[in-house]
Formats: sequence, C-alpha cells, structure tokens
Amino acid sequence: MASAPDSAGDDMFDEFLTARGHDHSAWESEYNKKRCPECGGIHDVEATDCSVCGWQPGH
Repeated sequence: MASAPDSAGDDMFDEFLTARGHDHSAWESEYNKKRCPECGGIHDVEATDCSVCGWQPGH
C-alpha cells in the first residue's frame, strides 16, 4: 500500500530556506511538480524561476 510523502522534511527545508532569506512560499504544488502562481506553468521541484513567464519568488 502506498503512503503519502512525509511533509516533516519539507517543513524543515522550508525553515532552512527562510532562515537564509529565500522566499519559497509562493510556489504552488502540483503533485511532484511546482506550478507558477502567475501563469500556471509546471516545473520540476528544483526550478528557481518560471521558464514560461520569467516569474521568480520574492521578485
């Protein structure tokens, strides 16, 4: 039986980024991808900006 991924690791990573001045909270999740809040473009979780419209978190 499959189980949902544990979000505790994600929370810790988010805290790490926030403590170092990175804004990560604006990306929306789409299964195992990130979705741009501006245009809805779907990207890998490693993306730091939208390759469709150029949006970046915090800018």
